[in-house]
Amino acid sequence: MTARLLVAPMAWLAVGGASPLWTPQDVNDRLLAAHNAERIRLGIPPLKWSDKLARQSREWAQQLTLIDGLEHSDTADYTDPTDGEEGENLWRGTKGYYTPEQMVNLWVDERKIFVNGPFPRNSTTGQWRDVGHYTQLVWRSTTEVGCAIAASAEDEVLVCRYLEGGNVIGEKPY
Repeated sequence: MTARLLVAPMAWLAVGGASPLWTPQDVNDRLLAAHNAERIRLGIPPLKWSDKLARQSREWAQQLTLIDGLEHSDTADYTDPTDGEEGENLWRGTKGYYTPEQMVNLWVDERKIFVNGPFPRNSTTGQWRDVGHYTQLVWRSTTEVGCAIAASAEDEVLVCRYLEGGNVIGEKPY
């Protein structure tokens, strides 16, 4: 078995525009569609929604509302041999200012400086963290995603978990 090193980026923002109220299913559909729009644009198979990953994302998003900033979960199944290795994207922004599409598209915007080389040589800046959300979102071998948004008094946190995780050293995203 080859050892795989998975790395995951984080994003934090504090500005934006007003967002409407959403139903949980509506949010799930919109988050999935935002992910798949970019994958389809690239000719990569679309992701399927995972309720299991969404539950895990919800638990971690709720925990993140209790702290300032973002940090990756220590409990993510990054190396579970029965399910595969997970990836995780994190985002935080001002409560009520972003739609689900805007949240995901802030990760997609990283493509402006993306290079499709072997990870971690994927950024025109030389810093993989500048494109790490994008590479996870478009990682070819990723087939499932589950996301959740949780809110504190001031912020919203989006956590998306992916199966199979991307950002594997030495592999190309697609």
